[in-house]
Amino acid sequence: MLAVLSCIAVDHDPVSLVAAVLVCVLGSFLTMRLFSRMRNTRGATRASWTALTAIIGGSAIWTTHFVAMMGYEADVLAGYEPTATMLSLVLAIMVTGTGLSIAAATQRSLLIEAGGAVVGAGIASMHYVGMSGYQVQGYLEWNSAYVAASLVAAGLFGALATSRVARPVTRFCRYGGGLALVLAIASTHFIGMTALTVVPDAVASMPANMLPESVMTVVLMFVTLLILAIGAMTYVIDRQSNKSAVERYRQLSLHDALTGLPNRVAFLERFGHLMQTPTARHERIYLFSFDLDRFKEINDVHGHAAGDTVLRVAADRMNRNLRSGEFVARIGGDEFIAVSARIFTTTEAEHFARGIIAELNAPIEWQGVTLTVGTSIGVTVFPDAAEDVDDLLAQADIAMYRAKAAGSNNICFYDQSMDLAARERSALAMDMRTGLQRGEFQLYFQKQNNTQSGAVIGFEVLLRWRHPRRGMVSPVEFIPIAERTGFIMELGDWVLRQACVEAVKWRNPLKIAVNVAPKQLANANLPQRVREILAETGLDPARLELEITESGIIADQQHALSIIRQLKAIGVKIAMDDYGTGYSSLSTLQLFPFDKIKIDRGFIDSVAENRQSAAIVRSTLILAQSLDIPVLAEGVENAEHLRFLQDEGCEQVQGYFYGRPQPLSAFQDIVNPPAAAAEPDADSDAGKPSAGGEGNLAA
Repeated sequence: MLAVLSCIAVDHDPVSLVAAVLVCVLGSFLTMRLFSRMRNTRGATRASWTALTAIIGGSAIWTTHFVAMMGYEADVLAGYEPTATMLSLVLAIMVTGTGLSIAAATQRSLLIEAGGAVVGAGIASMHYVGMSGYQVQGYLEWNSAYVAASLVAAGLFGALATSRVARPVTRFCRYGGGLALVLAIASTHFIGMTALTVVPDAVASMPANMLPESVMTVVLMFVTLLILAIGAMTYVIDRQSNKSAVERYRQLSLHDALTGLPNRVAFLERFGHLMQTPTARHERIYLFSFDLDRFKEINDVHGHAAGDTVLRVAADRMNRNLRSGEFVARIGGDEFIAVSARIFTTTEAEHFARGIIAELNAPIEWQGVTLTVGTSIGVTVFPDAAEDVDDLLAQADIAMYRAKAAGSNNICFYDQSMDLAARERSALAMDMRTGLQRGEFQLYFQKQNNTQSGAVIGFEVLLRWRHPRRGMVSPVEFIPIAERTGFIMELGDWVLRQACVEAVKWRNPLKIAVNVAPKQLANANLPQRVREILAETGLDPARLELEITESGIIADQQHALSIIRQLKAIGVKIAMDDYGTGYSSLSTLQLFPFDKIKIDRGFIDSVAENRQSAAIVRSTLILAQSLDIPVLAEGVENAEHLRFLQDEGCEQVQGYFYGRPQPLSAFQDIVNPPAAAAEPDADSDAGKPSAGGEGNLAA
């Protein structure tokens, strides 16, 4: 060891030594960084990276050796034979490339270290082939022990270099690869030079084609600077390309591909940044939540290409008037969030929202068709309403749904009462499911009567919920929640089955009327489910009447007509409920094969004092008579109502005048009379699961 240190300190010029170390360190670290890049490359580009790494690595080994040799003090005339000198460079490049290719060919096996050992062999072969071209006025003697030690050091440190790159334990290990390659080159050279003894011979002659040290110095400096510059530039360019690619991928991951707007992830990131800025606590950040009205209809009628066009145009329009501190993000199909940190008052916020509404209301041309959408916007503000982004989003959504409930193109600012109401609705939604399982729901029945005789001709089935803590919950509260959450499907199915189970037990075979919610009617499996319930309970289909509102058929008339025809084929009756409150067009009555029309109670309430209500009821009765459709009037509460309907020829009525909805036990004398009872009229009417006193699932 002392001999090696003595060789370094005594036999080498310090300037050349420093230059050699500098070349060795730069070249080694650059080579191992390129080797790491080479390992992470697949396909045809790996060959290019392998070639570049081999050239840089082999050249670094070669130049380190010969720069150090420029400072080797042999005390005799010395030079370099060109062929051996150039061959050593070729060997360094080829063997280094081979070793690195072997090490890069695997992810885990010992080939990694084996490849590194081959790199070490390349260092050693370059050294000794290069030394064979070292010409002196004398001759060279070699110590075989040091030669062997240099070969072992080259192999061990070479294997360690590739191992530290391919098997990093810590971040430092990545730099350990470059350090190990420095040790491989340095140990091979200096142990090898320790093995050398130059014996002067004054009479020895030098070859004529020998390259003098001055020429080699110039060549070495040029080659060193050129190759290291190329390698460094290549690495920097690749690093910048990778960085650009990463930024591009990040840009794509944070933006919606269709509209170019920030997506949900980008919204959370940017909004979080606004919240955390030093001035955020002293500013208001307004958040606007909205979606596109009629967007689903555009997709359904014109296809997704039209829908995509609407989204792109809407995004462009909203983007063009944004200022610094404002952005719009697309967080769902047609769901958007706008954010502004430049607004200080509710008036400014309303103006901002009106601008969005105006942009979205403008017609959109698509393939010769004019498409129109609208929106309603919910607004909340940070930090006044909440300090958590999830809470703010929930509040903005609550406000948006409140705005939509008031109609299209409305704006609603969040307040705490909305949140309490929303939490109350959510609690009811959860309680409904468990309540159905615990048997908290109960059927009530309301009589339907013949106008002239007063005889009971059927019952309307109504739904009641006796909550264990809240007591009787109004259907006006829970039915809309069930419809909004989709639980109306399960709840409506239960009402239909329970009504059939009860009715089939009656000795008096009166009809029952059960309401069908719009979502139930939209389900293609409804006819099959009705058929199954009738078969399971044994109820005569002619005794079941299903009541359908106009809102349930207007969204998709062809689908609704198909379902109604299938239901009538089973043998059940179909009634139009709440006639007069919807579109109520003559074409609807012509198109759909209704067995009954039910006039809404709102017209009956004022029939005695309001000429318009009386005219509507009278014209409905005339129209129904001409179409041969029976009519039942809801909401008959006094003798005056009844007298008007008798005079106008209405044959069936329902209302408090004949009794309020009650449990079935209150009507046992009617449904199960002790003696033979009169058969009900063939056109008798029934009831439904209703949300109001005389309609829907309520009372």
